Amino acid sequence: MPEGDTVRQTAKRLHTALAGRALTRSDLRVPKYATADLTGRTVLDVTPRGKHLLTRVEGGLTLHSHLGMDGTWKVYATGRRWTGGPTHQIRAILGTVDHTAVGYRLPVLELLRTTDEPRAVGHLGPDLLGPDWNPDQALANLLADPARPLGEALLDQRNLAGIGNVYKSELCFLLGATPWLPVGALPADHAAKLPALAKKLLEANRDRPVRSTTGRRGQDLFVYGRVRRPCLRCHTPVRAADQGDGSRERPTYWCPTCQTGPAPTAAPRHGTPRRTTN
Repeated sequence: MPEGDTVRQTAKRLHTALAGRALTRSDLRVPKYATADLTGRTVLDVTPRGKHLLTRVEGGLTLHSHLGMDGTWKVYATGRRWTGGPTHQIRAILGTVDHTAVGYRLPVLELLRTTDEPRAVGHLGPDLLGPDWNPDQALANLLADPARPLGEALLDQRNLAGIGNVYKSELCFLLGATPWLPVGALPADHAAKLPALAKKLLEANRDRPVRSTTGRRGQDLFVYGRVRRPCLRCHTPVRAADQGDGSRERPTYWCPTCQTGPAPTAAPRHGTPRRTTN
């Protein structure tokens, strides 16, 4: 699933291509909005909010989209062939004289009044890359349920908005805690620096084409995607297991030496793992 930095980059591309220009083409390919026509309206701005995209157009309307697991917005110059996927995967087309933005595989696409945006994104916590960022509120949100596993708390966009599976795994590594450690068991000094560390990672990658949390060329991530490969610090093989509530389990990576706390005894990628303490 795209993370806050990726969504921000997408918003920047869309804003550059569309903002300040009148739409010459509008095609929303979801049943509820199949007859909606934004043609002739000027795009005012494209704003990211956590992992959500808000495309505001003249007349007090907002096109709200979310990329989900594999959705994407592609921008093409007029006359260029579209390459984002087969036609049946297209959910939205917004065109101007010079560019066309095409939304593929978008699981969330809705047209709403701009004044109703809070209905779509009002539940989100402070945005790590947004003007509403509040580290104290983010930390209070995370600690409100002290028994919750750290990894799950970080992914909950109601606590703080913008962290996905990559940053979850990398933050837990940098904090020296497994993703299954109850957030309330995180040492106070580690918990205090968590919001600032999360913001630092996303800000460092907000404009990078290749995400990096290590600062090492050719070794971009400490643990994410590195199952069975040596830890960059201690050379212990990195482990992987699913983490979630059963309905939305996601692959999680950790170093059993550098990170302390509960962790699966094996490294299954499906089902509920048994836990132990390293």
